[in-house]
Amino acid sequence: ISTGAGQSEGVVDAVRGIDGVAEAHIVAGEFDIMTEITAEEVYEVLRTASSSIQDLDGVTETRTYIALD
Repeated sequence: ISTGAGQSEGVVDAVRGIDGVAEAHIVAGEFDIMTEITAEEVYEVLRTASSSIQDLDGVTETRTYIALD
């Protein structure tokens, strides 16, 4: 998750309150926040990322990676 300048703390708190979010951490590097979402179906992960997270104030970009193991 990429956020606007100075918005990472507010966004990470909001992300942690979303159903399905197992972990969310502010990180250094290309992105501002890394989040782990757990779900039974891939569709649920994509819905959480594309709707719940992208709609939060302060979020400028998201990328979704699916773990296969």
